[in-house]
Amino acid sequence: MRALALSLCAALFVTGCVEKIAESRVKSALQEAGLSERNSSCMAGRMVDRLTISQLRKLENLKPREGEPRKPATLSGYVERVRRVGDAEVLTVTSSSAALCAVGLG
Repeated sequence: MRALALSLCAALFVTGCVEKIAESRVKSALQEAGLSERNSSCMAGRMVDRLTISQLRKLENLKPREGEPRKPATLSGYVERVRRVGDAEVLTVTSSSAALCAVGLG
């Protein structure tokens, strides 16, 4: 029974560490995409909780199109770029996170 409890605690610790690493990477990717530190931090927490690693990787690999600025000037510009991923859940989570974080409710 004690071994099971230790295993469960270790699993929760590792999961928490992985989640923090993922959140840090998402935050960095959002900042590299041109979002502010405040919005990136707010959105990363929400996105890591709601999207799979595979979906987060789609966002990480999102590149500007030919002739498009490397960094969108606005949150809505970033959300427009995310639309190209072609994943409705990614778009929904990103746009709701952007909206909530922009008004300070995220």
